[in-house]
Amino acid sequence: MESVQSPATATTPHLGLRERKKIKTRQAIRTATYRLIAAQGYEGTTVEQIAEAAEVSPSTVFRYFPTKEDIVLTEEYDPLLEDALTNRPADESLVESLRQVMHHVLRDQYENHADEVRVRSRLLNEVPALRARMLESFSLTTAMLCRVIAARTGRDAGELEVRAVAMGLIGAMSQTTLYWAEHHHEDNLSDLVDRALSPFANGFAL
Repeated sequence: MESVQSPATATTPHLGLRERKKIKTRQAIRTATYRLIAAQGYEGTTVEQIAEAAEVSPSTVFRYFPTKEDIVLTEEYDPLLEDALTNRPADESLVESLRQVMHHVLRDQYENHADEVRVRSRLLNEVPALRARMLESFSLTTAMLCRVIAARTGRDAGELEVRAVAMGLIGAMSQTTLYWAEHHHEDNLSDLVDRALSPFANGFAL
């Protein structure tokens, strides 16, 4: 794999002080959430407890995360993925671009938040409310990927074919996370990403 910066590494130095403080606060909330969940379970963890552990007010928690589910689902990489995909080589296939970006994101996550990555995937697999919220959040990620596809192909972002491809790729990534958790994190997650994206690049045959 070619050596490039991860989306977070490539973008963070250009953020202003206010933006960096927001990221730090979000991460403090998220870290507190995972620590509490590990001790007392997802259902037993309240927003009030999270706020106290993160040393912020409950209103601050809700300002950054509309629901408790969003604390688990939202990652700092989410707003950076569009830029990362847009900055991939113009002659590279969309599937290869997504594969490369996901590899770098996962590498960065493993280096800095390996335990959280595993806990997050396990919770997505075990907590129905999280899976439901994940499905609701697909609309925003689908819209982002539709914009990337439209820019690459010159097609309209609202076309059925563009939306179908975007949703298919997003679904593949979400199922990869669930599959990884179902199999007790025994597989290499980057390898699973390659497996999930392979049918889009090479066609699917039993």
